[in-house]
Amino acid sequence: MPHPYGRSRAVAVLAATALGAALLTACGAGDPGSDGTVTVGVGSNIFELPIRLADANGYFARQGLKVKFVTLNASTGISALQSGSVQFLNDSPTDFVSAVAKNVPVTAIAADGVGNPLGLIVSTDFAKRHGLTAATPAAQVAKALAGSTGGASSNNTKAETGLFLTSYGVAKDAVKWVSLPTPAADKAALKSHQIDWFTTSEPAPLQIQQEGDGVVVADATKVPAWSNARTGYSEVVVARKSYLSQHAGTARKFATAVQQATAYMNAHLDSPTVRAVARKALPGVPADVLESSLRLVDWPARGSMSAEGWKTALAFINSLDALPQTAEVTADDWTDAYLP
Repeated sequence: MPHPYGRSRAVAVLAATALGAALLTACGAGDPGSDGTVTVGVGSNIFELPIRLADANGYFARQGLKVKFVTLNASTGISALQSGSVQFLNDSPTDFVSAVAKNVPVTAIAADGVGNPLGLIVSTDFAKRHGLTAATPAAQVAKALAGSTGGASSNNTKAETGLFLTSYGVAKDAVKWVSLPTPAADKAALKSHQIDWFTTSEPAPLQIQQEGDGVVVADATKVPAWSNARTGYSEVVVARKSYLSQHAGTARKFATAVQQATAYMNAHLDSPTVRAVARKALPGVPADVLESSLRLVDWPARGSMSAEGWKTALAFINSLDALPQTAEVTADDWTDAYLP
């Protein structure tokens, strides 16, 4: 996972890891501590803010829970959940669906984000040469990218850029790709003119724009293929089926607190509390960049899911060819039973 500025949507590696074993709690795999402590796996990105806010606003405490955070990524999250190192995982739909496809016994119990706040940023030099600004129509941007060189730090962002290009009649192979390990490497390559542009989740593109090193020329508000209505769920709370069967009360408390946090964000996104949590979770990102990025995600008033919602999310995931086979999620893989 993830660089603190964006979310890599790489398919999760499901083999048990040494990290998972090292993080096992003393009270036994999967059991909450005697003081009500549960361990939750999170990333370092914008999608983790509801979990952080649930802690900061005391929603977990009101449910009698103490929460220990463990930072994980796409290659370690499901493994840690399987091993019992964490009881709950704030996970991307792609990682969750990948686990389901491999028959890992996990269940999504709440959705805490909708949308995919992507930003495509071009270098200031490229923008000047092609007359591109933040207001340039998306179709014109796509045509300007033909023959250019883009950076790709994950297969998903590469595929998402491909969706953008093809939706405006530009072939995926009309651009040259440079594979880079992280969005931070993308940023360095952009500044050194090794690439002309790259795509990743906010707030990285907006921060680079504010620093004067590029221009965000495409985002989810301009590109229908990236819109929240097309991408569906961006984050779900996941637990092992065996844990849920043994600790239904704890799961209900956890899901309730997370829903209270997303509902607060839904109604008070510009509040000092949300801003403070965002600054602490993503240090070094300017306040106005964080605020703009937060508005690109739909924070649900309720964490409930639906078959139609999963249909939308799966259609987007499958359009990226992110999984080796067409993904499916059934009513056995998600539930609203733990929500108030």
